[in-house]
Amino acid sequence: MRVYDERQCRLGEGVLWHPERQQLFWFDILANQLLGRDGDTPLTWQFEENVSAAGWTGRDTLLIASETRLFEFNLQTGAETFVAHLEAQDPGSRSNDGRADPQGGFWIGTMAKRGNDRPGAIYRYYRGELRMLFAPVTVPNAMCFTPDGGTAYFSGTRDGKIWRVRLDAQGWPVGDPELFLHHEGRLIDGMVCAADGTLWNTHYKGGSVAVYGADGALLTEHAVPARHTTCPGFGGEDMTTLYISSACQDLAPEICAKEPAHGQTFMLQTETRGQTEHRVIL
Repeated sequence: MRVYDERQCRLGEGVLWHPERQQLFWFDILANQLLGRDGDTPLTWQFEENVSAAGWTGRDTLLIASETRLFEFNLQTGAETFVAHLEAQDPGSRSNDGRADPQGGFWIGTMAKRGNDRPGAIYRYYRGELRMLFAPVTVPNAMCFTPDGGTAYFSGTRDGKIWRVRLDAQGWPVGDPELFLHHEGRLIDGMVCAADGTLWNTHYKGGSVAVYGADGALLTEHAVPARHTTCPGFGGEDMTTLYISSACQDLAPEICAKEPAHGQTFMLQTETRGQTEHRVIL
């Protein structure tokens, strides 16, 4: 485990490896920033509201979820193209975790800006339609998909439970979600499904990435130097590097100043190959 980027995010999230650019992107939600690197050079794109997750739509474009909308963003020109409203009528909510599915849809969760005061929901955008899938969900996270596109996973972070639901050929849920696992005492945060079907899950306030089998069994756990781990994502030339974002929120300022690892972004070389991130079809 080593540091990939030393910048200290208040709330790192939305780790995305762009397969055509061979480049990592992630967000600092509370700073309203999209972050990246060009070799040794740190990159920052500043926005006027919270931004939290993205999927790639082209070599130079991302679909980004903000607190009020989905929009396509051009990395070269900075141009923004509106795609859909996302709880724009509710000033108390924002987007959170999100990921593209194998069918080309984009799943995105919403939550209260104050976290626990009320639940949010999970939506899916697909070919021009934004549809609410599940509600209420308190702090939606862990959205990821089996390699065959037949199953989606998600969580409500506060209850330590991960749910799964079957998907049809177009990627829409079929039937009701079923409980996949309950890791009592853990705050389930971001998660990604590897090419072998294993699930790599970050534990907020747990400082770790847990690896679960397709049957829900805990296989191993990797310690992370930051206490609040938030989102994992596979990337690198052979898709075996796991990138992990973290947060310094909920820690005393003096702790964040003394221990700069909190909020930094990390990388772990694994023997597991991740799925190539799927392209969002607008």
